[in-house]
Amino acid sequence: MCSRANRSASLILSSALALLSPGPLLAQELAPDPTSETKPACGGDFSAFVEGVKAEALARGMSPAAVQSSIAEMRIDSRVLERDRAQGVFAQDWRQFASRMINAYRLKEGRAKLAENAATFDKVEVETGVPGPVIASFWGLETDYGAVLGNFDTLAALATLAHDCRRPELFRPHLLAAIEIVDRDYLRPKEMVGAWAGELGQTQLLPEEYVAFGTDGDGNGRVDLLRDTADVFVTTGKYIQSLGWRRGEPWLQAVRVPDDFPWERAALANKEPRADFAALGVTKADGSALPSDETPVALILPMGREGPAFLTYPNFDIYLFWNKSLVYSLTAAYFATRLAGAEPVDMGDPAPGLDVEATKALQRRLVELGHDTGGADGIVGEATRTAVRKEQQRLGMPADGWPTQALLDRL
Repeated sequence: MCSRANRSASLILSSALALLSPGPLLAQELAPDPTSETKPACGGDFSAFVEGVKAEALARGMSPAAVQSSIAEMRIDSRVLERDRAQGVFAQDWRQFASRMINAYRLKEGRAKLAENAATFDKVEVETGVPGPVIASFWGLETDYGAVLGNFDTLAALATLAHDCRRPELFRPHLLAAIEIVDRDYLRPKEMVGAWAGELGQTQLLPEEYVAFGTDGDGNGRVDLLRDTADVFVTTGKYIQSLGWRRGEPWLQAVRVPDDFPWERAALANKEPRADFAALGVTKADGSALPSDETPVALILPMGREGPAFLTYPNFDIYLFWNKSLVYSLTAAYFATRLAGAEPVDMGDPAPGLDVEATKALQRRLVELGHDTGGADGIVGEATRTAVRKEQQRLGMPADGWPTQALLDRL
């Protein structure tokens, strides 16, 4: 299970809602709350914080019974704060993470689940444009197809994170949305058990997403993302659609790159017509020619020029909306291509990457040299890769954005 709490969920949801429901209602929903100045932003007495949440939920029209039963579950969970302060899973390199997450069991089970639920997945694709393998990849990675939903009390987790002063602006809206899930009779408070950051259900949607896109796929009158797979598939499809999924288009493609490629052009931010990469000798993984057209693509090398190579398409941006970690997003997108029938990518023989402490040392040195790495957290994100690429160019090294000991030694 991979927490998505490192993304700006409220901002993403606002963008998604804008795509689904333009007009006066949306403006009203997203308008600033005139009572917000009287609410404690974070910290302080927890009982007073809960009373503020209660007052806000009642002011939004939620029933007293739903509000009372929900706040009864709110408490500070120290385990949640420990998890929030120690997110290290994405410090692994892509090959380590992808090899662990896309294992033989998940591939076999995913293909079986796609076949078993083919009619429902086909219906969702007709309605939303999102293919079954895309939904199934998130389903498998997040909860092993519904087998591992998490063991944190959602209302307690969200109350903890909303009360904490690190990101209250992100988690307070989700706490209120969790109460709304109870108010809509989708789930009872004690049923709301999931990930440490408040994600719920078989694809781990946050409560605002649950409320905004939740759809009763099996017609039983409730949206139950814990148990009803039809609800899970259609809700997840609608959420992905809302983020801008482009019907009928690819998301990721493994490719071959020639040794004389201008490596500085291999960057997620560098989107060029596919014809440009074809002209530079980039081919499909089997060596056949790429279409020479204007489709915008980016070439990414998750482990440098000697490792695997992928073209990302506009739909890949949706994965980064889901989770802004490139390691997770590329893993999920690659998993979806495998479920859709693609062959395994050639992992190549990349130069060893840096461990967490060495990466932090590199990031500190890059900052000293005037680069913005997004912090010295030991995680190789896009900002660090951009800084690495610039230093590689300055030093006359192949500018593939992959941080190695050889680069650190020269800095």
